[in-house]
Amino acid sequence: MFAYPLLVADIGGTNARFAVVMEPGGPLRPLAQLHTGSYASLVAAAEAALGRAGDLFPRSAILCAAGPCDGRRIKLTNASWIIDGPEIADALSLDQGLLLNDFEAQALALPALPEHGLRDLTAGLAAHGPTRVVLGPGTGLGVAGLTEAAGRFIPLPSEGGHVDFAPMDAAEAAIWAALERVEGRHTAESILSGPGLVRLHRARLAVAGGEGSTDEAPQIVERALAGQDGECRETVALFLQLVARFAGDMALTFGAAGGVYLAGGILPRLAPLIDSKAFVAAFADKPPVAAFVQAIPVRLVTTPDAVLYGLAAIGRAPERYAMEWDRRLWRP
Repeated sequence: MFAYPLLVADIGGTNARFAVVMEPGGPLRPLAQLHTGSYASLVAAAEAALGRAGDLFPRSAILCAAGPCDGRRIKLTNASWIIDGPEIADALSLDQGLLLNDFEAQALALPALPEHGLRDLTAGLAAHGPTRVVLGPGTGLGVAGLTEAAGRFIPLPSEGGHVDFAPMDAAEAAIWAALERVEGRHTAESILSGPGLVRLHRARLAVAGGEGSTDEAPQIVERALAGQDGECRETVALFLQLVARFAGDMALTFGAAGGVYLAGGILPRLAPLIDSKAFVAAFADKPPVAAFVQAIPVRLVTTPDAVLYGLAAIGRAPERYAMEWDRRLWRP
């Protein structure tokens, strides 16, 4: 189905990462990580990445991008690119291609993840069902599920990051009152993302009566990790608690007895600050169904290129994945 060399790419609102696999089962060969905003289109970015590799002409491509997927087309949620599969196939002279939502791809990557690229937050818990969920904050907040039936993996894409997100107590209600709304709403993504971390930090400072902050998410993370700024540390602690709560909600939504996986661009960086016991307590605080959530394993994905490995696995054995191939492949 997918001829080689196979180009794989993970396209986000901030960064676009490209790699190539030269033959079935071959190693993943990184090409480039480019800034999405520096290029007018995916084709321009792909040509730049391929140009760095010399005389390399892929015959197929499997790409994922941060936006809702409509068959062969994605409009990036947090950037201006419109990605159209057949147009890319024509521009790059490809024999075949496939386009996935980024967290749909993250979900499909779960069976291909190496154990050394995972950190267990729930010691001693094992999967006890076929359905898993993966979520993670980055430029946005991605959520997707994966289940298995008759030996085939079935992705369950979603836009779960755009659900409403409410405070749980009086202290949070005060912060919510100071939080900047996005298009009139407080959603999970408007709080649990890179821009959301900035909103949360500024709202916390406003409620505390402290000085305002002009820090962006990377600076908040760096200062929290370095222990240089107690306010940044407090904001990150609240951010992680809220991520845990949302992860528990998504575990319930998908019935994810197979496990919850934490990915995205922010959480792996915050790994040293994740208190497993506190995280799992917030994750499982779901009365009257706490017992169901308490039995679900939670794992942090620490492999930077996890989704690219997953895309390569699809190219290697597409028959393992139940998808609407006729509607989604770029070539008939």
